Amino acid sequence: QVQLVESGGGLVQAGGSLRLSCVASGLTFSNYVMGWFRQAPGKEREAVAIISSSGGSTYRADSVKGRFTISRDNAKNTVYLQMNSLKPEDTAVYYCAAGKTMVTITSWYDYWGQGTQVTVSS
Repeated sequence: QVQLVESGGGLVQAGGSLRLSCVASGLTFSNYVMGWFRQAPGKEREAVAIISSSGGSTYRADSVKGRFTISRDNAKNTVYLQMNSLKPEDTAVYYCAAGKTMVTITSWYDYWGQGTQVTVSS
């Protein structure tokens, strides 16, 4: 049974930093593309950052370029999202997801975590 478990969310002031982690089990982690997505109240879920199975390729949404970094440790079955210079508009539930293709389309991802809340106060 596949499980993705996120952690690291919380309340932070604007300009602050958080590091999200997602630990995967029940799948061959190194075979999967991993993505971080977020969903704010009343909005659709959107891709934030995606990393290839090897870690050699990454994608970041324009809204987070220069502030967020995605990385992975295949030995630890873990993907990370380092978030710096946080803004109130980054407030959302953040989800990690596992899939086979580097795409921003949520339906292409096979497995999802339960999400972790990130709240940025102004």
